[in-house]
Amino acid sequence: MSTNTSKIRQIKHRIVTHRSQIFRTLIKQLLCLFLTILVLSPIYLVFINSFKTKGEAARMDIALPTEWHFENYTKVIEDGKLVQGFVNSMTYSILSTAVAVMLCAMAAYVMCRNKSRLNTLLYYFTICGLFVPVNFVTVMKVLQVFHLAETRAGLILVFTSSMIPFCVFTIKSFVSSVPIQLDEAAVIDGAGPMQLFFKIIVPLLKPILATAFILEFMGVWNDFITPLYLTSKSSMWPMNLAVYNFFGKNSSYWNLVFADIMLTCLPVIIIYLLGQKYIISGLTSGAVKE
Repeated sequence: MSTNTSKIRQIKHRIVTHRSQIFRTLIKQLLCLFLTILVLSPIYLVFINSFKTKGEAARMDIALPTEWHFENYTKVIEDGKLVQGFVNSMTYSILSTAVAVMLCAMAAYVMCRNKSRLNTLLYYFTICGLFVPVNFVTVMKVLQVFHLAETRAGLILVFTSSMIPFCVFTIKSFVSSVPIQLDEAAVIDGAGPMQLFFKIIVPLLKPILATAFILEFMGVWNDFITPLYLTSKSSMWPMNLAVYNFFGKNSSYWNLVFADIMLTCLPVIIIYLLGQKYIISGLTSGAVKE
């Protein structure tokens, strides 16, 4: 009798446990669904209103357009000079990111392998840039002194310098996981400093280099404030500043503004989706304790 009672209790306990697991899973699924809707709602709003007329888009509701105006995108590309903006954005993003990632990889390697007091001080001084805000007045004065104000080279230099703290921080953590015995073996085989770094170390750093490149590329592409403050020439505007061609004090074409936003976000979304696996692998591989 006692054996049957204990079995019944075990069955009841399993049923209660199973129900509680189902309930927790349901709560998690509902929470994920709510967060997904919360994230996708602004994207849906921008996408739908980009196909509406000027009057309908001004209401900014979530209703479908009474008539789909696909010509909004054609007008944005032509009137907003998006082709030139796209070229500018790609130039700023690719050049500044490539230079910053490679230089920071070299700096992080030296700081990690040569742990002197000076290098330690330089490392902590560098990562202070993660917390210190940018003063654009000072940046503009520096560019004027070096005759780089209102130039593409000046913008690329500013973008490159803004990436240094994050890139050094992430890459140095990854370099710490690379065995120093590889360096010693390469030196014994007669490799010089440049050969050691580019032929031995860089191939091992591909995951974190790809991660840093993609993240910083998206950061430069989406940077609205820096080019707005540092240049007044529309010919130098990146793609995201083209929105000012349709938004002003006297008139606001919200349908064209939304179409411009969609076209501006599309390249960076594609790059993120293509490089998502590198981002995940790079960040998890670099998550080591020094």
